[in-house]
Amino acid sequence: MSNVHASKLFTASCLALIVTAMTFAIRAGILSQLATNFGLSDTQLGWVNSMAFLGFPVAMMVLGLAYNYLGAKNLLIIAFVGHLAGLLLTIFAGGFWSLLISTFLIGFANGSVEAACNPLIADMYPKNKTTMLNRFHVWFPGGIVIGALVSKFMTDASLGWQLQIATMLLPTAIYGFFVFTQSFPKSENIETSTGTNIRSLFSPLYLFMILCMTLTATTELGTQQWVERILGETGAHPMVLLALSTGLMAIGRQFAGPVIHTLNPIGVLLLSAIASAIGLYLLSVATGGMVYLAIIIFAVGVCYFWPTMIGFIGEYQPKTGALGMSLMGGAGMFAVSMWNPVIGAWIDSAREKAIAAGVPAEEVELAAGQATLGNMTLFPIVLIVAFGILFALRNKVQRSA
Repeated sequence: MSNVHASKLFTASCLALIVTAMTFAIRAGILSQLATNFGLSDTQLGWVNSMAFLGFPVAMMVLGLAYNYLGAKNLLIIAFVGHLAGLLLTIFAGGFWSLLISTFLIGFANGSVEAACNPLIADMYPKNKTTMLNRFHVWFPGGIVIGALVSKFMTDASLGWQLQIATMLLPTAIYGFFVFTQSFPKSENIETSTGTNIRSLFSPLYLFMILCMTLTATTELGTQQWVERILGETGAHPMVLLALSTGLMAIGRQFAGPVIHTLNPIGVLLLSAIASAIGLYLLSVATGGMVYLAIIIFAVGVCYFWPTMIGFIGEYQPKTGALGMSLMGGAGMFAVSMWNPVIGAWIDSAREKAIAAGVPAEEVELAAGQATLGNMTLFPIVLIVAFGILFALRNKVQRSA
């Protein structure tokens, strides 16, 4: 494949991922408006959030299995249709149930992007998989920065949440144009035997990494999706915090190559778990300016999680092919979909406990948010143990690849 051809397809993939990321950021920024407009509790907001994270793994599991037959282009067409329909249905939503349906469609479109682009990029750059997947995933935090800033400025300008959703229609149209006008190559550098893919899923290492992915994804996305509700009363602007953390993540992923080559993917994952645990703990106790320091440490921790987990499978479990990479991402998003209502319930419960304990009214939301972050610190703590074991066995893992 020519470098020019690969470059155009890589650009199209990045544009599709920007739309995916903006849906996460803008939804995080409008949660309070949705709660007010439709009279939703935090638990109900959790269910709305969970639909995005549920639609994602459903798409990745179904389309990951179909990748060898449909190819990346058809999967991206599905993504485009899903984004267009989901965004329009969200704009015209009438309440809780219509929000559930429209958010599921957006989640399905987001999963379609990952199911198409991860194996496409691994196939186009066989000698540099993890590095190029990190560069592709620059545009997840990059898109979140864009979405967070759009949400902040439009909210400050008293522009409605419907207009914030509508801003995503433009990049959707642009990446759709790329998809329909570019030709896509046949797979040459990934395993395309679906039977081999399926058999390879049952290796102990792959199953171990699937379990770890449920925790890395929840550590990263569970926190980001609730940033406005959890950190809204800390004295720091939640959308600025989201833009700061994801901006740092984008920079880290863009220059991931030297880090990956120096530490190898397993070392990167272990250090990421340690930094994530420290960052979440600090967020659970910090207020004012210290919140910015805590979010920086957290961003460094979660920066490499998602693309390195996908890249690890591409490098150390190559026989799982596109299906293995898709199911890895799908497992992460499915876990977040299951934890989102729990996180919402943690906030509701912590708020009730704070009120019952006599916490001053102006400090109740802060106490609830910090208690919830304290609970979430358990996710990266478990990962430290898991990746510590993997690091101790790294020579065996590398020999078996």
